Amino acid sequence: QVQLVESGGGLVQAGGSLRLSCTASGNIFRPNMMAWHRQAPGKQRELVAQITSGGTTNYQDSVKGRFAISRDTTKNTVYLQMNSLKPEDTAVYYCFFAGLAAYWGQGTQVTVSS
Repeated sequence: QVQLVESGGGLVQAGGSLRLSCTASGNIFRPNMMAWHRQAPGKQRELVAQITSGGTTNYQDSVKGRFAISRDTTKNTVYLQMNSLKPEDTAVYYCFFAGLAAYWGQGTQVTVSS
């Protein structure tokens, strides 16, 4: 079992920044992958960014150049630095961990006002 605890969501004006954090605990083995997904009202959950335990990253096109994913493997923590936020970034953001099995965090709300 792996537990994920997220933090860092909130309300921000367009053009602002937020940083999300997610710490994994439990039976964590390598290799693994951590990611952030998001789900806006009435829409499907979508991948925002992912990072492997080796440091390889991948981003959704709409966030490239604005968001940056990173991880501290010593703390089993993944971060999502979100800059130049837009109203369309408003969603519940979910942390995701994939190793021997897949796990989701509880989600954190990000609201960007225009």
